[in-house]
Amino acid sequence: MTKQAAWIDEAWERSLKKTMQNAARIGSGFPHASQGGTYDLASPGWWTAGFWPGMLWVLHSGSGHDELKKLAEECEAKLDSVLDGYVTLDHDLGFMWTLTSVMNYKLTGNEMSRIRALKAANYLAARFNLKGRYIRAWNPWQEGERNEGIAIIDCCMNMPLLFWASRVSGDPRYAHIAEAHLDTVVKHFLREDGSVYHIVHFDPHTGERLGGLGGQGYAAESAWSRGAAWAIYGLALGYHHTGKQEYLAAAQRAANFFLSRLPEDHVPAWDFRVPEEFSNLRDSSAGSCAACGLLLLSAQLDGADAAVYETGAARILESLYKNYGAWEEKEEGLLLHGTSNYPQGTNIDVPLIYGDYYFVEGLARLKGLDTLCWE
Repeated sequence: MTKQAAWIDEAWERSLKKTMQNAARIGSGFPHASQGGTYDLASPGWWTAGFWPGMLWVLHSGSGHDELKKLAEECEAKLDSVLDGYVTLDHDLGFMWTLTSVMNYKLTGNEMSRIRALKAANYLAARFNLKGRYIRAWNPWQEGERNEGIAIIDCCMNMPLLFWASRVSGDPRYAHIAEAHLDTVVKHFLREDGSVYHIVHFDPHTGERLGGLGGQGYAAESAWSRGAAWAIYGLALGYHHTGKQEYLAAAQRAANFFLSRLPEDHVPAWDFRVPEEFSNLRDSSAGSCAACGLLLLSAQLDGADAAVYETGAARILESLYKNYGAWEEKEEGLLLHGTSNYPQGTNIDVPLIYGDYYFVEGLARLKGLDTLCWE
């Protein structure tokens, strides 16, 4: 897929220039959210650890700047202590090692990266609950907490690690687990109108669905926009890896809901079902992630449907560039106005590293680059 609009190349060059400037300070650290113009650096075990090196890899693959590759590899090496330390690992293994080790292996053939990613895939597969056919999201956040029955929509995006592991190892069990989890997403997370639950609670012993929870959305029955983005992209990737029509239809349902709820500037509110006084708070990261999923969905279809999703994605990314980009400000983030976790009051209306990553990936898709780790 190639677009010739002038803003795409301009946005790419600005993103590359700013990232290279940021790299002088961030180096092989792990930025999460920008506060006062500067990205905080999280621990290597935090779920966002893969997005900075992932962005470095995407920009390197499209520019050839080896200093970006070097920093990405340094980040990957720092994650060894997390992978081998085991106790902090949860479903975010997919985000962390797909964007680092799988990407490195795809681009360079690095054998150590292949081994790291396979180890991560084994740990992710081990979180599968056979009775409920879901991958458990988190470990207990505090002593005595029981969350063995919790699964979340974000985990759609972790399934490509399992599909990759089946492909490179020849062992179909990883893909079986990924398909089972995505089947559960279609059955229990996706509502008839295409909106999604962030969290679904299951009985971990029987697999019975106990109910949906609000999570990072406004309420249990609201429509958290980044959850919708995870669903669009995760299910489109599920179709890419399996050819199952159910995933394609589900991705389209989620995409149609998302596009129909966008405001005039095409960048979503943090939740599509909130009281009016909260509706002006946006989530640029939901927009950039959804745009990547829409572009993949467009490539999987023909005719009018393909055009609708491609046009929708391009409008989101163009608006993010022109209306949300921090190009002339003393700000390390690429995109302003991300909302991380409104219910907890954390990182609201700030740049977020995953918003920046998906923005760059969306540009790479528009430019026709084909070294994307999820596929």
